[in-house]
Amino acid sequence: MSHLAKQLTLTFLSPWASCAGLVIDPLRRTWAHARLAAKIHTRVDPSVVILDVPEIHGTARISLGKNLYCYRELYFETQEDGVISIGDDVVISRGTHIVAFAKITIGDGTMIGEYTSIRDANHRIGTDGPIRTSGHEALPIYIGRNVWIGRGVTILPGVTIGDAAVIGANAVVTHNVPKGTIVVGVPAKLLSGRRIE
Repeated sequence: MSHLAKQLTLTFLSPWASCAGLVIDPLRRTWAHARLAAKIHTRVDPSVVILDVPEIHGTARISLGKNLYCYRELYFETQEDGVISIGDDVVISRGTHIVAFAKITIGDGTMIGEYTSIRDANHRIGTDGPIRTSGHEALPIYIGRNVWIGRGVTILPGVTIGDAAVIGANAVVTHNVPKGTIVVGVPAKLLSGRRIE
C-alpha cells in the first residue's frame, strides 16, 4: 500500500475506530465481569471493573469487594481450604498472582503493583517423593488497608502487612511489616528512619 493510500485509509478509519471503542470496550468489560462471576460462583458487584477475566484455578473460593479494579493477565488460585478475600477500592495491576492454600486477605484501598506474587504456601521439601507431589505448608497472609505494594513484590506465607505500609518495588517480604512503615529489599527491611504519618 502506498503512503498516500495508507494515509487516506487511516484518515477514513480513525473516527470509526474511536466510535467502535466507545461501544466495544464496555461490552468487553461487561462480558469479562459476567464470566468472572460465573467462574467464582458468587455475585460480583457492578462497581467492579474487570479489564480481562483472571485465570482462575482450584476451588475458586474468592470474594471481591466493591470498586475493585482488575487489570489484565491476573492469576487467582485457591487449593485445599484456601480462600482469597479482597476488600473494597483495591487495585490489582497486570500480571499479579495470588495463590491461597490457607487464606489471603487484602484490605480496603490497597494498591498492588504489576507482576506481584502473593502466595501463602510452599512445597514441602525433604520427602522421598517428587517435590510436585510432596504437599504444601501454608500460613495465612494478611494485608491491611491502604497498603501500597510496588511492582514485582513477592509476599511469602505467614506475613502480616499493617495498614498504610509501603512495600518497595521488587521486595521479597518474609516477615511482618508494621503499619505505616516502608520496607525495601531482598529480604524486605525497614527503610531506616522512615515512617509514614
